[in-house]
Amino acid sequence: MYRKVFELKTSARLEIIDISSAIDSIVTGSGVKAGLVNVFSKHSTSGIVINENESGLVEDFKNLLKKIVQNDAGYNHDRIDNNADSHLRSLLLGNDVSVPVENGRMELGTWQSIFFIELDGPRTRNITVTVLP
Repeated sequence: MYRKVFELKTSARLEIIDISSAIDSIVTGSGVKAGLVNVFSKHSTSGIVINENESGLVEDFKNLLKKIVQNDAGYNHDRIDNNADSHLRSLLLGNDVSVPVENGRMELGTWQSIFFIELDGPRTRNITVTVLP
């Protein structure tokens, strides 16, 4: 097993960041030729997803998240720290993805990328990448 944690600084409350190249570098550096890579965010106001990195689609994704879980909707958790919408969006997205590794590279589809979704930024986040043979 090979594990590496990398830091990611976000700059907006809701931000979608393609982290595929960072993950690919870690997989390559692991020396694992065939196995599985898991990408995990231990932050409950973030998400990790796989989708296409097309600018219009990325904007559509942001707009969908805002539409499905609206800000300032009277959520109970907002009494504590006014970020219930971030937690609820994270619940819908999930905090990790796993991708097969073959020939030392991730087996993503032609148009697939791995995204970190910031839901309560700006912040500094830690992403854990685990590569298993």
